[in-house]
Amino acid sequence: MEGAFTHLGNHLISDSASAINAGDDLSTIDADEAALDREYQNRNLNQPPQARPRRRRARDNDDESDIFPDEDDDADSLVSHQINGQNGHHHQDDEHEIELPTHACAYCGIHNESSVAKCLSCNKWFCSARGNTSSSHIINHLVRARHKEVQLHPASALGDTVLECYNCGTKNVFLLGFIPAKSDTVVVLLCRQPCAAMPSSKDMNWDTSRWQPLIEDRSFLPWLVGPPTDQEQMRARHLPPQMIAKLEELWKDNQQATIADLEKGAGVDDEPAPVLLRYDDAYQYQNVFGPLVKIEADYDRKLKESQSQDGLIVRWDFALNNKHLASFVLPKLEMGDVKLAVGDEMRLRYTGELRPHWEGVGYVIKIPNNQSDEVTIELRSKGDHKSVPTECTHNFSADYVWKATSFDRMQHAMKTFAIDEMSVSGYIFHRLLGHEVAAAPMKTQLPRKFSVPGLPELNSSQINAVKSVLQKPLSLIQGPPGTGKTVTSATIIYHLAKLNGGQVLVCAPSNVAVDQLCERIHRTGLKTVRVTAKSREDVESPVGFLSLHEQVRMNDTNVELNKLNQLKAELGELSSQDEKKYKQLVRNAEREILSNADVICCTCVGAGDPRLAKLKFRTVLIDESTQSAEPECMIPLVLGCKQVVLVGDHQQLGPVIMNKQAAKAGLNQSLFERLVILGCAPIRLQVQYRMHPCLSEFPSNMFYEGSLQNGVTMHQRLRRDVDFPWPVADSPMMFWSNLGNEEISASGTSYLNRTEAQNVE
Repeated sequence: MEGAFTHLGNHLISDSASAINAGDDLSTIDADEAALDREYQNRNLNQPPQARPRRRRARDNDDESDIFPDEDDDADSLVSHQINGQNGHHHQDDEHEIELPTHACAYCGIHNESSVAKCLSCNKWFCSARGNTSSSHIINHLVRARHKEVQLHPASALGDTVLECYNCGTKNVFLLGFIPAKSDTVVVLLCRQPCAAMPSSKDMNWDTSRWQPLIEDRSFLPWLVGPPTDQEQMRARHLPPQMIAKLEELWKDNQQATIADLEKGAGVDDEPAPVLLRYDDAYQYQNVFGPLVKIEADYDRKLKESQSQDGLIVRWDFALNNKHLASFVLPKLEMGDVKLAVGDEMRLRYTGELRPHWEGVGYVIKIPNNQSDEVTIELRSKGDHKSVPTECTHNFSADYVWKATSFDRMQHAMKTFAIDEMSVSGYIFHRLLGHEVAAAPMKTQLPRKFSVPGLPELNSSQINAVKSVLQKPLSLIQGPPGTGKTVTSATIIYHLAKLNGGQVLVCAPSNVAVDQLCERIHRTGLKTVRVTAKSREDVESPVGFLSLHEQVRMNDTNVELNKLNQLKAELGELSSQDEKKYKQLVRNAEREILSNADVICCTCVGAGDPRLAKLKFRTVLIDESTQSAEPECMIPLVLGCKQVVLVGDHQQLGPVIMNKQAAKAGLNQSLFERLVILGCAPIRLQVQYRMHPCLSEFPSNMFYEGSLQNGVTMHQRLRRDVDFPWPVADSPMMFWSNLGNEEISASGTSYLNRTEAQNVE
C-alpha cells in the first residue's frame, strides 16, 4: 500500500479510501519440531540484529511454547502459548553475511522501511513480521517491555510520524485508533478514551462512531506498518519465542545486551529448583524456597523502581492530624502499568524552578475509586512543615519506595523453621515437610453446643468441621463460595480460645480478609486485638476500634502516656527526651494489651511484626490460605504453634506471583494445595447460602463433585421488584452473545470489548 498516504500535521491523507481497509494476514507453515530443534542448537548466533555493524544470518525456527508474561493482570496473554514455525527449507545467502542498517528489526533483522517502526522508549526498531509468535514483533516487544510509543520510519509512506491522538496528544498506541474523515481522503488518529468517546460535534469533519483501533489481530494495520514480503521473512533470523522472552528480560537490565550475551548466560543453572511435595529436612525446604522468594523480591523491586512518574500536578490539603496530604493522578495507574495499595510508601519530589528542589516521603491513604481518579498520600511529619512546597502544584515526580519487609520476613521464617526446634511442634514439623507421621490424639473436652453467641446457628457440615478441628493438630477446611467459612472460622476460634486457654493467632494474606474475620470474632465477646503495620495506622477500617494503636490511645489508666499524647497533639512533636519516654510507654502499653488478648489478628506478613516476636501461639488459624504463597504462611506458623487450621479453597484463586520464573517453579502453589496433594483430606463445607440454585449447579458439578447443597430456595433468590425479561422466568441466568470486536486494552496485556461494555451498562 506504498504511496497510498501522505503525512500532513496530525492528519494522514489518503489517495485511496479503500487503503484503510486493506489487510494482510501472515501464514505459518508446519515444521518438523525435533529436526528444527537440533538444527537450531547447532547454529551460532554470534551477532545480534541490534549490534553495530549488524549482520544477518539465515536462521531456522524452533517450535517453542510462546510464554508471554502477562504481568499486569490474569487476562489471557496477547501471544498464544504455541505457534508453529516456518519450515527449515529457506536458503542462506551465498555471501553468508550482509551488514544491516540501524533500523533493522532487533528480533529478526528485517529492514524494509515500510515494515518497521521504532519504539520511542528504548529506540529499538521492530518489524511487523510474526516469526514464531502470534503477535507482530513490534507489538510483541511493546507488550513485553510495557512500552507504548511508536514512530514510523522517515522513508515510509507516512514519513517519521509519531503516532499520537490528534485531539489530546496521547501516544499510547494501545489506546489509539483512526476515524476516516467525511471526505474519505483524511484519516484522523484519536484515542479511545476520552476523545473518541465524546459525542461528535457539528464542527467536526469526522464521525466518532466509525472509530477503529490501530492494532488488529495483534499487529498494526498494514497501511501503517506494512507486512514484509515472503522473501524477506524467509531470509530473516528466526528466534524462538523463549529466546525472545529472555532477550527482553536482558534488556531490562542492559539496553545494549545482545543475543551473544544471552547465550553466555543461558543454561540449566538459570532455572531455579522446583518446589517438592516432600522434603528430607528443613534445610532442604529452605534451600528450595529461599531462592524463589529472592527471585520474586528482586522482580518486585525492579518493577517498583521502574514506576517513576514525572510531570504530576499536585493538589495540597491538610489531614485531621495536621499532616500534609498530596493528591495527584497517576497516568500509569490508569493504564494498568502500576499496582498500588493503601499503605504503600511513595516519594514525592519537586523539580520545578519556583523554589529549591524538595522531596518528601509518605504513605498512600487513598487510591482511585468511582468518585475520584486521584491517589492521596499522607506525608511523614519529619522536618520543617514550612519546607513542603504547598504553593507549587506543577512539576512534581513520584517514585515508589520499595521495602523488602514481607520478603525478609518469609526468609526469616524459613530460617527459624530450620534452626529452631521450638518454632513448631514435632508433628507439625514433619507434616509440613511432607512426612507421614501418626498424630497423637488430642485430649479435648468437646463443648455441648457448637454454635456460639453473636453468630448464626451452624448447619450440620459446619458443626462437623468445628468438631473435627478441635480434635486434630492439623486441619484443612475447604469453603466453597457462600458456604459460611468466615462464620465457621470465627466459631472455631471461639472454642479454641475457650478450651485451650492460650492465645489464638488469626491470619490471612490480605487486610480485608483479616478485618472481616476480626469483626466476626469480636461479636463472640472474645478480647480481640487487630495488629496493623505502622504505615496503615491512619487508614480507615471497620475494626479500627480493635486495632492495637487505637486501644493504646483509648487506654485511660496510663496518666503519663495520656499527658504526652495530649502534648504531642498540641505541639505536633515532642522533645527528644519526651519522645524517648513516649515510645517506651507505648511499647509497655502494647505489650500489656497483647498479653491480655484472647485473639490476635493480623496479616500473614504482619505476624512477623517485632511486637509479636516474644509471644508464643499454641494455635494458629490462617483464613484464605490458598491465596498465600507457602513461605508467607510460614511466618505465623513458626511462632510456636502446636495446632494449625488452614481455611481456603484450592478451586478458587491461588497466590499471585509476579515473576513467571518463580511461579513456574511452583511458588504459586499454596501450602493448603500441597497438603491436599499429599493426602491430607480437607473438610468441605457443603451448604451454600449465596447463589440461586440454578447458578450453584454448575460450580457444584464442575469443582465439588456435585456435593454443594442449597441453603436458599429459588423464591428467596428471585428479585420480584426487578422487571427483567429472563428467557426462563424463574431462572435468573442466560448467555448473551456480544458480537463486538475485542480490542487490546491500554495496558497492552488484556482485552476489552466496547460493545459488551455498552450492553452491560
